Amino acid sequence: MSYVDVLILRHLAQSPAHGYQLRKHVEADTGFVLHNNSLYPALRRMEEAGAVVKTAQMQQKRPPRHVYEITDVGREMLHEMLAELPPEIAGDQAEFLCRLAHFALLEPSERLGVLDARDAAVLARMAHLRSLDEGARDDQWGSLVTQELIRRCESERSWLQEMRMLAKADT
Repeated sequence: MSYVDVLILRHLAQSPAHGYQLRKHVEADTGFVLHNNSLYPALRRMEEAGAVVKTAQMQQKRPPRHVYEITDVGREMLHEMLAELPPEIAGDQAEFLCRLAHFALLEPSERLGVLDARDAAVLARMAHLRSLDEGARDDQWGSLVTQELIRRCESERSWLQEMRMLAKADT
């Protein structure tokens, strides 16, 4: 599951919606363009997992509209996805920011776990960038780019520390 699944379940947790409505709500709230080829397979997976239920809503002179509603299983799934940031996706900025945007739904200790996972991913990226920089000393422009990326990682680590303080203040 990915941040797309988080966005879908989060919007369904607020109210049931049909596909087009759901797509437009996600796009309006996040700026993320949710294509039908991402939306409907995700909804199908969630329906098979018991996270959502689909009901047909009859329309005059049109095919039935399918309305999706989150289940208790879906609410649990949403919480688990928000509270966990596995190492293999902790380096993905969209995955991290999606979770951070929904920190209000998490306990302070869960927030700290997500922040720690991201910090570990940023540290690993910095170590990789530093090794690249050591090898690029003869390439001025490559080195400048690598140094800028390292600076951005350092800046993010400072920001993560601020987020950690906010998360601790909520305890």
